[in-house]
Amino acid sequence: MTTTPAPAPTESGDTAAPARDVAVLDNPAWHALRGAHRRFAQEHGLALRYDPEVSPFVALPDGAPAGAFDDLAALVGPGVELGLTGPLTDVPDGWAIGWAGDGVQMVAVGVDAQPDDEAVVLGAADVPEMLDLVDRTQPGPFRPRTVELGTYLGIRREGRLVAMAGERMRPPGWTEVSAVCTDPDHRGQGLAARLVRAVAHGVRERGDEAILHAASANEDAIRLYERLGFEVRRPVRFVVARTPEG
Repeated sequence: MTTTPAPAPTESGDTAAPARDVAVLDNPAWHALRGAHRRFAQEHGLALRYDPEVSPFVALPDGAPAGAFDDLAALVGPGVELGLTGPLTDVPDGWAIGWAGDGVQMVAVGVDAQPDDEAVVLGAADVPEMLDLVDRTQPGPFRPRTVELGTYLGIRREGRLVAMAGERMRPPGWTEVSAVCTDPDHRGQGLAARLVRAVAHGVRERGDEAILHAASANEDAIRLYERLGFEVRRPVRFVVARTPEG
């Protein structure tokens, strides 16, 4: 088991948060669905998926024992698109790849996490505006109930939602910062950076540490996250696959 270094004792003799298992980040959806997000999980045999109203991501155990993809196909049904992450993105014969792309997984190492006075907590009543902002900015998958995965924060100008960020997958000890997006008319004001710091602050208040994922081609976003104090941990691959039609 790989862990982050144990924290040093403080002057009072106390220690900071316990060391975290870094290995769970190699398969975050699997560990999230078996832990903090179990209430959103649907299961069949070896396969897990999020409720499709919450997230398109599915998960298989490390090593994908024989029959895992068959269990996944039975779980989601024929001809259904789903999101694969983690160690297994090569699909069997009969499955179709709709889209695939490379990315990076980043871990908060030196992030100056802090709350933001202008950020407001978003909830179910804000979902139509959140979906509209996502549609216009394309930060990644966002479904009608994605907001239930964790705390989502937004910034409004003249009553209109112009930027947001929130929490997605939660493998033990970690929380993914996701849906970071800003209305094109309000970019260049540092809103995304402020919201990422604010979300990371809430993550640390709960005792977790922040991670995030970014497309390799999105160099501007990666540079922003590096300036904020995130470091690349490993490359990742994102795949949208379709189950066999039969």
